[in-house]
Amino acid sequence: MPPEPTPRNRRDNNRALPVLLLLVSAALIVILLPFYGAVMWGVIIALLFTPLFNWLLPRVGQRPTVAALLTMLVVLVIVVLPLALIAASLVQEAAVVYSQLESGELDPALYFRGVFNSLPDWITSVLDRFGLVSFNTLQRRLTAALTQGAQVIATQTFSIGQNTFEFVASVFITLYLAYFLIRDGQSVSLALRRALPLAPEHKAVLLDTFTTVVRATVKGNLLVAAIQGALGGLGFWALGVSGAVLWAVLMAFLSLLPSVGAALVWAPVAVYFLLVGELGKSVALLAYGMLVIGLVDNLLRPILVGKDTRLPDYVVMITTLGGMAVFGINGFVLGPVIAAMAMAAWQIHISNQNDTPPAA
Repeated sequence: MPPEPTPRNRRDNNRALPVLLLLVSAALIVILLPFYGAVMWGVIIALLFTPLFNWLLPRVGQRPTVAALLTMLVVLVIVVLPLALIAASLVQEAAVVYSQLESGELDPALYFRGVFNSLPDWITSVLDRFGLVSFNTLQRRLTAALTQGAQVIATQTFSIGQNTFEFVASVFITLYLAYFLIRDGQSVSLALRRALPLAPEHKAVLLDTFTTVVRATVKGNLLVAAIQGALGGLGFWALGVSGAVLWAVLMAFLSLLPSVGAALVWAPVAVYFLLVGELGKSVALLAYGMLVIGLVDNLLRPILVGKDTRLPDYVVMITTLGGMAVFGINGFVLGPVIAAMAMAAWQIHISNQNDTPPAA
């Protein structure tokens, strides 16, 4: 019979435990890294729809599996299906635009010539310095740029086709993980609270900060992006701009950038209208962009994002831009979350320093 471990042996074994935890945690991160976006969105869906699960639970006889399945059904109806429909419309409209380009019905050279002939003399002189004063020269360079862009798009399309399995796997992981987090979220939260090597009050601050910032950032940014994209697409459709759905999706995507997002689309189009002599459309789009599309960003984003996260507007903007630069599209969530967690951690550290009695 082996001897009982002595207290010294237990201490020696416990010294190795942090190293073991670090190694297995690093290995787990490496394994999950290819699907970090899917895992993140699974957690986000669980955080957003757990209140619905809690509301449904007593109404289905305290059966968590049934309540979780009903919650996921709502997720499919109000999140997955609308995104699928928008994607299908986007693909259809992109195919129409491509066929128009192939047939010559849509000729970018005509638009370039109209803009070029309408340029003021001072702009023409600037172009002359770069050897672009000739329209034919400018057209050749633009055509070369468009050809190169088309090759890049074709390459990316082929890559997407090759990575279909990865995309389907990511969607499956997101929904599958969200289901179990919604159903077993309370036990997962309790286990996480026990695992964190912090004081109970500090655990509560960090976890509450994480939950609040994620909910506010996702709900606020996505709602603002959807509204601005829809308003922008509606305005383009009213003004007779081709590919309104394409422009709407692009504006919705760029609206994730605070303050300047949607203006990166509608402002150049308004300038184009001005240069080709469509003064009425230019003024109408400028007024609509500033007073309607821009007002949504200025009014709703501080209320939905900055207020709940308790972060200053400039911090939200900088961390959103920085997050998207580092993490891509997922950065509009990760940037403000990391900033809020860092500020909460520093506040905890400062409070601990202030509570520490002076050394004798």
